[in-house]
Amino acid sequence: MDRSSHRYQSRRDPQDALRRRLKELAATYVRWGYRRLSVLLRREGWKVNAKRVYRIYVEEELTVRTKVRKKIARRQRTPAPVAVRANQCWSMDFVSDKLADGRAFRVLTVVDQFTRECICLTGDRSMSGAKVVEALGMAIGEYGQAPESITVDNGTEFTGRALEVWAIQQGVRLDFIRPGRPVENSYIESFNGRLRDEFLNVEWFTSLTEARRRLAAWRQDYNHHRPHSALSDRTPTEFASLHRSGAQQRFALSTIHRASGSGCQGSAAPALAALDTRSRLPKIDLDKGEALVRIARETGDSLSSLWSAWKARFTGSGEL
Repeated sequence: MDRSSHRYQSRRDPQDALRRRLKELAATYVRWGYRRLSVLLRREGWKVNAKRVYRIYVEEELTVRTKVRKKIARRQRTPAPVAVRANQCWSMDFVSDKLADGRAFRVLTVVDQFTRECICLTGDRSMSGAKVVEALGMAIGEYGQAPESITVDNGTEFTGRALEVWAIQQGVRLDFIRPGRPVENSYIESFNGRLRDEFLNVEWFTSLTEARRRLAAWRQDYNHHRPHSALSDRTPTEFASLHRSGAQQRFALSTIHRASGSGCQGSAAPALAALDTRSRLPKIDLDKGEALVRIARETGDSLSSLWSAWKARFTGSGEL
């Protein structure tokens, strides 16, 4: 080995200021990875990319420990309809936790499937159907209008008479998932995972009042500060402001919505038309003698088969 190579010392900038700031952010948001921390650093004016932040993130041993999930074989499922505007579809569920004295409490979580906003985050010792209706009424008063539908599971709080009467009065459709299939309500399940990982597993509550206060503060931070990877690292409130001012009118319905439903008057349904593989004959007047000859040249079919098709069309003896 050459002596100069053996005694080489790196002259790279240690970036102590960046390291200190990254440590401060990691201490504040203990369950955030390097990608979200990179977004916060860029918001503060640091000219860094994710690779540099990751290198320092690993060198300072700030890596978040995550549980490796077991990979299992999955069946192909039909994709569920996707919300295309704000306040179209909400998702609702419960999360349970305990206070410092061991008493349990429940948290009602409601999110908007399109904007990913946390619509409601209400905690109480017990949550009945009447309390769910009261929380939803406060959420609608805050956001100005009720959603078209709410996706829920088959819990007794959601299948009771109180929520059913409220839904009929408000004109809201309740979409119940199949029993034992929480993946059909994936938006709220993902949000509940973030809530437990970043908040409930980190905080310690001495009373229900303190838990409610901290839940409100975390909801404010989630909607207005936390970058969301599904929204191009925007916050849910920032994303919602872009689409609640009439911009959502530029979005067309997805293929699922276009394919489902009846077709126009006088035409076959889109799904039936797509499955019909028979050739369609152009509408040409039979009085023109060269019509069949020209069609035979274009399609390659015999004149006898074309004549039978034309005869069936006008006499009703067959179906095209």
